[in-house]
Amino acid sequence: MRILIVEDYAPLRKSLVRGLREAGFAVDSTGDGEEGYWFADAGAYDVIILDLMLPGMDGLSILERLRAEGNSAHVLILTAKDTVTDRVAGLDRGADDYLVKPFAFEELLARINALLRRKYQAKSPRIQVGDLEIDTRARTAQRAGRAVELTAREYRLLEYLALRKNQTVTRSELWEHLYDINAEPNSNVLDVYVGLLRKKLERGDLPRLIHTRRGLGYVLTAEP
Repeated sequence: MRILIVEDYAPLRKSLVRGLREAGFAVDSTGDGEEGYWFADAGAYDVIILDLMLPGMDGLSILERLRAEGNSAHVLILTAKDTVTDRVAGLDRGADDYLVKPFAFEELLARINALLRRKYQAKSPRIQVGDLEIDTRARTAQRAGRAVELTAREYRLLEYLALRKNQTVTRSELWEHLYDINAEPNSNVLDVYVGLLRKKLERGDLPRLIHTRRGLGYVLTAEP
């Protein structure tokens, strides 16, 4: 999943980038409001973490402009302002959630995962595809009752396919949601990760769940 962080306090921004990348997210970041708007307008972000007090363009102006242009990325406002008026102002302009500094990183992760479930209309933190179960809260997977050991990148690939289960997901969509803006597009990298994921999911005589749609992309489904 791809996240944009627009936060002008460099130590916090760098800490969030590091933590979210370790959790398997693709992350872009900036401390400038104008650049933040450019990133948000140009990229396919699942969640935007947006500070309010920014140089160049303030967070509420960014949010208002994005919503006026039809940008539907989920926005989590991250700010030291915690009055009711401040929260209402952000929510009224189209924010999806609000987190006040200081905060625990685990709470931020939980809120991000909740926003991802909302975006892909997954009410439960558990996603079932045949005998495969993915726990988006614990970031784990098991198949036929046995745990599947996954790297952070493999897990995020599986999670995205699972959130889009029974739908064909193109290589370009996978690239946009799993890699940051500086990554060089390379479908071979995706094929390698899909191959690794298949080996872990389809051990023994378990039936295939990740199917290739030649010339289109991949689909995660338990259907024949």
